[in-house]
Amino acid sequence: MGDAPRHVAVILDGNGRWAKAKGMPRTYGHTVGAKNVEPICRAAYELGIKYMTFYAFSTENWSRPDDEVKKLMEILEDYMTKCKKLSRDNNMRVRVIGDVTGFSESMQKKIRELEEFSKDFTGLNLQIALNYGSRDEIVRAVRKYTADVLSHAASPDLTEEMFSRYLDTKDIPDPDLLIRTSGEQRLSNYLLWQLAYSEFYFTEVPWPDFHEKELKEAVLAYQNRDRRYGKVKEA
Repeated sequence: MGDAPRHVAVILDGNGRWAKAKGMPRTYGHTVGAKNVEPICRAAYELGIKYMTFYAFSTENWSRPDDEVKKLMEILEDYMTKCKKLSRDNNMRVRVIGDVTGFSESMQKKIRELEEFSKDFTGLNLQIALNYGSRDEIVRAVRKYTADVLSHAASPDLTEEMFSRYLDTKDIPDPDLLIRTSGEQRLSNYLLWQLAYSEFYFTEVPWPDFHEKELKEAVLAYQNRDRRYGKVKEA
């Protein structure tokens, strides 16, 4: 059996459908889903995982009904405040990836404060993808790289390693494992560059019901896979 994955990326899917199945508004599912992040992070660290990246709000999610988006913004802003205590209690560094300029000034301020507050913690590294879309990330990276080339701050001889440093995840290793909850089997514009050689694990369990047991099952499935990175396994 192999080692635990160093970095696990998760698409938190099924919050709204989970709530509707219980006769509750979709926003109730998002509230419960937000509360599920801390216990999963704690369980992940105990399993030897060093990085967890959660897809919490995509660039496409703005097209949802106005009342749902408004509630999501309230949940996320409240979470940024509460996450200070969570990061301190769990020795957890928290970073946000995505285009945060799309959020309110108060939200951006809370993100900056959380990242600064937790930057020296040495336990789990938690990344939260907010207003994130992988195509948008790549376009933003190209723009930054082009500006640096034009100002002679970067070489025009671009390599994959150089380009990776312009991505939101520049100081974070690529995910070893992607988990998507609630049965859907697609990437939904998530970490397209970074997931090039990741293992995928899809589960029917919706995110609010995805607990330590389900995480262990996903890790076990990963440990039993043969990762060859395009190479042929020698006899």
